[in-house]
Amino acid sequence: MGDLIFAQSNGRKIPLEDKIFGISNKAKKMIAERGKDAVVNATIGALLDDNGNLIVLSSVVDVLKNLSPTEFAEYAPIGGIPEFRSAILEAALGKKYAPKCFAEAVATPGGTGSIRNTISNYSAVGDKVLTSDWYWAPYGTIASEIGRSIDTFSLFDEKGAFNAVGFEEKVKELLAAQNQLVIILNTPAHNPTGYALTNADWESVLSALCRQASTEKKVTILVDVAYIDFAGDEEECRSFLPLFEKLPENILPVVAYSLSKTFTLYGMRCGAMICLAKTKEIAEEFKRVCEYSSRGSWSNCCRAPQSVLAKIHADERLLAKVDSEREQYRNMLLARGHAFEQAAAEAGLKTVPFDAGFFASIPCDNPDAIAERLQEEGIFLIPLAKGLRVSIASVSEEKCRMLPKKIRAAMDK
Repeated sequence: MGDLIFAQSNGRKIPLEDKIFGISNKAKKMIAERGKDAVVNATIGALLDDNGNLIVLSSVVDVLKNLSPTEFAEYAPIGGIPEFRSAILEAALGKKYAPKCFAEAVATPGGTGSIRNTISNYSAVGDKVLTSDWYWAPYGTIASEIGRSIDTFSLFDEKGAFNAVGFEEKVKELLAAQNQLVIILNTPAHNPTGYALTNADWESVLSALCRQASTEKKVTILVDVAYIDFAGDEEECRSFLPLFEKLPENILPVVAYSLSKTFTLYGMRCGAMICLAKTKEIAEEFKRVCEYSSRGSWSNCCRAPQSVLAKIHADERLLAKVDSEREQYRNMLLARGHAFEQAAAEAGLKTVPFDAGFFASIPCDNPDAIAERLQEEGIFLIPLAKGLRVSIASVSEEKCRMLPKKIRAAMDK
């Protein structure tokens, strides 16, 4: 942690370097020195092939290459081009389980923008934002940047199931101290654990909110679905969405959806925040305040990925081609995850409950020390507060089978 010379901290703790990118850069440096075969870089939050190359859907690239200059160079409206806003409702919510709510979509620079705007507009300065104790660290960065902080509940109970009791206790505690509460739940294919709430878990979450949030209190539940299309069957993974139809007006679901993973457009920074409101008035307010926040931060989003998504969803054959290509890589990712799970069991390595996704996690003491020990062997993982995160998305199935034994050995030392 370095002292600031000229800038103002404004209550923030600003590290010298982003932890994830810093460790990833160490891995890249070792690769340059020792060669790719001598290093396992399991830090990257992107899907790579077995040779470590970024996977980009060729069917999406074809659409991108054929955009006219106007379709990629012209300013997009603040909330997104109309065709994009329509297409992303279908992309995010699917067809089979799309809830019967008043839905509005506002374009954001990836899922990160959705998180930022939700916290900004649905919590007050000084509020605590609730998420699970295993969480993506930038949630804290985003909250602190706009004068909020993160509080957590224990994600798992003593049996390794969703901790419904702990969740409700924390909701009750925070609503006793503040009049509004933003809750972030990253599911399915949770980052960093690969866990997914079941529909029964969702029933318990929403029942708890209805019990604890009196009509004078407002709750916004942000569902971060960044990895949903790599979590299994694309429709069945959305089967929890109709449960939101039952919620009262004072509980607002917001879905954070990104084109980064689903359409492999990581660097084009495009996604959307989607409200599933009980009334038309709440949905219209959502659109107005979130566009206002967008204007005051990043203004508008990149037009090219918006045009790409609109074109894909306007052509059934093209959409089928994209879905088919994505399915191949999803199956590859699921195979890697199952290989890691099996190898962990064989090595006696305890893991956090895993269902699917880009990451798996190992609970442990002294994660920073263990991560440094593994780096000496050319293995790069991300140390978290409660353990180690492994990106199964960025390493081959063969390396997924090899890693648990190495991790267990480092822990035993």
